[in-house]
Amino acid sequence: MDSGIYAAFSGLLARTEALDSAASNLANANTHGFRAEREFFRNAIAGPDALNSQLNRTVNNFGVLGGNQLDFGQGVLAPTGNPLDLAIEGQGFFALQTPNGVRYTRDGSFQRTNQGVLIAATGEPVLDINNKPIIVPSGEISIGSDGVISVGGATAGKLGVFTFDGPASMQPEGVNRYMPVGGAKPKLSSAGVHQGALESSNQDVIQGTMQLILVQRQSEMMQKALSIFHADFDKTASEDLPRV
Repeated sequence: MDSGIYAAFSGLLARTEALDSAASNLANANTHGFRAEREFFRNAIAGPDALNSQLNRTVNNFGVLGGNQLDFGQGVLAPTGNPLDLAIEGQGFFALQTPNGVRYTRDGSFQRTNQGVLIAATGEPVLDINNKPIIVPSGEISIGSDGVISVGGATAGKLGVFTFDGPASMQPEGVNRYMPVGGAKPKLSSAGVHQGALESSNQDVIQGTMQLILVQRQSEMMQKALSIFHADFDKTASEDLPRV
């Protein structure tokens, strides 16, 4: 019975936390450039004495959610016909200069200000390979797969497309903005840039809905199991122990 209640507790904890991630992924299934978060598991107890703990040996037979990591999988590229809509094919992020520092995004729905500065839909300047704002003169804009911006045949700049070592090196800040963590440093990416297109979320609506339903049912099962064990303990305490 002891190991059973530990298993139910661990399962309920893991499924409850996973439910939040599944709901967030589904809610942003139509957000341009959104990177879904996928769960990973760890042992329930950590620390220098964990291996010598009887509780640890019991509980750690069952997975506990360790957290979430970004899914760097590619989203679908949807043509828009807008020359300032850009999508990345491959691993990489556009860089934006925000009030909180440089942030990264896959959402390439850009605009040009009256002063010629290339900005995101929310107003932050888009950065070039040297982390400087990009000035785009008036005229017909052409953007190559390597990120080089040309206006009227003359080069105006080159988009910065940056990559990181892996999902653990970035964390979300808002819906489709990401920031490096743990001292991660950006590197220039060789990913291709598509002009006149936007990348959809890499979370499929149908898959996300099924995952949400599955996690909800698993949570309900773990909650019911925990209630059963709790009721058994109450019965033992109220009926069996007084006989001892």
